[in-house]
Amino acid sequence: MDLIIRHANLPDGRRDIDIAIQGGRIMAVDHALPMQASEEIDAAGDLASPPFVDAHFHMDATLSYGQPRVNQSGTLLEGIALWGELKPLLTQEALVERAMQYCDWAVGRGLLAIRSHVDICDDRLLAVEALLEVKKRVAPYIDLQLVAFPQDGILRSATAFDNLQRAMLMGVDVVGGIPHFERTMADGAESVRLLCEFAAQKGYRVDMHCDESDDPMSRHIETLAYHTQRLGMQGRVTGSHLTSMHSMDNYYVSKLLPLIREAGVAAIANPLINITLQGRHDSYPKRRGMTRVPEMLAAGITVAFGQDCTMDPWYSLGSGDMLEVAHMGLHVAQMTGQQAMQQCYAAVTEMPAQILGLENYGIYAGANADLVILDAGSTIEAIRLRAPRRCVIRRGKVISQSPAALASLSLPGRPAFADFRLRS
Repeated sequence: MDLIIRHANLPDGRRDIDIAIQGGRIMAVDHALPMQASEEIDAAGDLASPPFVDAHFHMDATLSYGQPRVNQSGTLLEGIALWGELKPLLTQEALVERAMQYCDWAVGRGLLAIRSHVDICDDRLLAVEALLEVKKRVAPYIDLQLVAFPQDGILRSATAFDNLQRAMLMGVDVVGGIPHFERTMADGAESVRLLCEFAAQKGYRVDMHCDESDDPMSRHIETLAYHTQRLGMQGRVTGSHLTSMHSMDNYYVSKLLPLIREAGVAAIANPLINITLQGRHDSYPKRRGMTRVPEMLAAGITVAFGQDCTMDPWYSLGSGDMLEVAHMGLHVAQMTGQQAMQQCYAAVTEMPAQILGLENYGIYAGANADLVILDAGSTIEAIRLRAPRRCVIRRGKVISQSPAALASLSLPGRPAFADFRLRS
């Protein structure tokens, strides 16, 4: 074998497991494998996980915070306006540089697959060209999937649909949309029909920003589910954000959730951003902002969490840490039961991997040897501690290492510890 990881705990609860790797693939997963390898890593009871996956991000805007100015109100609409001010100032070199820096952050945090929306409403398609270049550069270590995103509205922007088609021909992977930003509800519904029919004809996946609003009458997810089923696109369509669902009445949601499940539409919540941007116009009581994650999971809908933004016109924080995303999602959705917390971990690993259609993802014989060893003994402990990533492995090669969280304490009345480990 090329590499064996010894004495690892796995996300499914198995403990003291060995993982044998050869030729970039996992060859065996079992207790006390009798094999030898040219390299061994002793996990010593730490968690070995498939890599983190971010199903919703905006890499064209990342790390642009403060350009050309700061979002003073902190609202979604000012962020959109600010992005419109920034677009004419963008250069391909700066876009590539910022995106590559973010990808370096991602690798250090065990994030090895990202679906990024890229704005196609700039007729130059500058951001599309830049992120296609980034996709090529990072391909050896990150699976980067691009969504053609009409930020200004596919019908509201005169050239958006032509630009979207050009972007897909250039190599963008997924058809995007933003129906709630069209001029009317009717235009929003029409945009969903237009984009779904285009994607179905060409064989593309669909991922729409859908109902990112506090308005309970923003119900484009219903239209998205309808066209998904009508066109036979089950399993290839995703609704992102869906925040209006937090304001809908329970009777309507009781009808909506089965429609989403029957259509095989997946959902992506973005806890850090949804809790920040939504409910901005409320005084008190104040709505939480995130969509109904526990209810969707209970209905059998595939749900993932996304980072969405990092240091851009909409959000001044962020670091590419999907454990931070899971941690926020757990709290906002009040998912503190044991199974629910494990679902939050799955929402940044296996669930987004399904949505992206990643092949050979996971820890089993035959899977790609893409792994993260975390300074934690379980998925729940990893979320609780936002655990350091001791080791990140891509196709059987170690590509990042970080020290465990240690402290040397000297406290009155307490024994001195050398390298006291900051976990249970």
